[in-house]
Amino acid sequence: MQQEQSISNQNLSDSQLSRFGFHSKKPSDSAFYKAFFSMYPLLVLQNVVTLSVNLADNMMLGAYGESALSGAAAVNQIQFVYQCLLTALGDGLVMFGSQYWGKKQLSPLRKIAASAMHFGLLLSAVLFLLVSIFPIQALRIFTTDSAILEQGAQYLSIIRFTYLFFAITQILLATLRSVEIVGIAFRLSCMALLVNCSINYLLIFGHFGFPQLGIRGAAIGTLTARILEVIVLLVYLFRSAGKKLGLHFSNYFHVDPVLTKDYLKTTAPMLVTNGLWGVNTALQTVILGHMTAAAIAANSVASTLYMLIKSTAVGASSTASVIIGKAVGSGDIPLTKHYSKLLQRLFLCIGVLSGITLFFIRIPILSIYDLQPATKEMANTFLIILSVICVGMTYQMPTNNGIIRGGGNALFVVKMDLISIWCIVLPLSFFMAFVMHASPTVVVWCLNADQIFKCVPAFLESNYGNWIRKLTRDE
Repeated sequence: MQQEQSISNQNLSDSQLSRFGFHSKKPSDSAFYKAFFSMYPLLVLQNVVTLSVNLADNMMLGAYGESALSGAAAVNQIQFVYQCLLTALGDGLVMFGSQYWGKKQLSPLRKIAASAMHFGLLLSAVLFLLVSIFPIQALRIFTTDSAILEQGAQYLSIIRFTYLFFAITQILLATLRSVEIVGIAFRLSCMALLVNCSINYLLIFGHFGFPQLGIRGAAIGTLTARILEVIVLLVYLFRSAGKKLGLHFSNYFHVDPVLTKDYLKTTAPMLVTNGLWGVNTALQTVILGHMTAAAIAANSVASTLYMLIKSTAVGASSTASVIIGKAVGSGDIPLTKHYSKLLQRLFLCIGVLSGITLFFIRIPILSIYDLQPATKEMANTFLIILSVICVGMTYQMPTNNGIIRGGGNALFVVKMDLISIWCIVLPLSFFMAFVMHASPTVVVWCLNADQIFKCVPAFLESNYGNWIRKLTRDE
């Protein structure tokens, strides 16, 4: 196979290579921990702040009215499936990009980034058209309550315009993450949170003379934040980081068919899996929403807080993917396996701390929401369950998606997710909910059981399996 242009052919000096993170000596464990913790906290915080945008919407809408909260929750399930698909495109980009980064090659990285952007824009256009043509039909998947449908339709009519901007942001941030540039993501998320909360305060409740728009005000806040994210990121990328990467606007108008094929071959199964996982998560809302009126609101509150804590696992997964991908790209297989073991130890520690944190913060967080006593008690029970689930999830997800998939073996994760979710979790959950008429508590256990039992195949494959795959092209 033909080798793409390398950094050494782009007139970068040895000092520049060192600044980019390429060294001639084999990295020590201290170098590993330095690399991990230079990225990990920022990626966690970025995820926390990003999710806080939705949390702010939920908290403010919860204070405004339960129907508004549930309407936004239904729309956010569509957003979540969309986000899962974009995550797959970004993760595929990081898989290839980090390996080419480890080989000191920038030209193929830029070309794959362009392909990922094209797919992301196509995805945003398709979703925009679908929810524009079938808004009520899309919302009826999650609820049949007329008040919730009315509120959700108002929210969706505005929030759909965020899809394009969100796709651009996510693909560009994945490009930067491939080369270990993560700080800008955190700063962007902080800006988005500040803007969103400010507009929410003014427009949801009508403070300082602004119109009281309710759920539409929350949607306007999110849309404004997404637009500003894209503007700031483009300025940063093409004035600062873009120079380091040799990245220009013109790169996105050209497609390399060979590299696009490579990218799509690996990423397509991930798109399917992530899409189905997003659908699975959305179906949780469907199942609980068709059980009791309180269950959908309780699940919205509990899952939002859980997603915040889950950021520790998402950040670990993103960090591991870059570290493992770069190690595989460098060609040092023993070092790659050593890093895998170090990462798994970190994942276990992070998981225990995350579970404990979720357990103890649930009460003060729930006290903020204006919910019915039965709804609040159900949300509390859900969070106790999720605090246990969090431990297993924080080990298996970064191991599967960060180590195994980051090492190039995406197919293993695809197969495991398809079997666990669609052959075990969903059939069991539907059976317990609609045949056995089990309580929402039991159903929540069933819906999240895979986060525990997937730890076993993750451990076996990462320690004894053949998961290292070279994705880059050689001369």
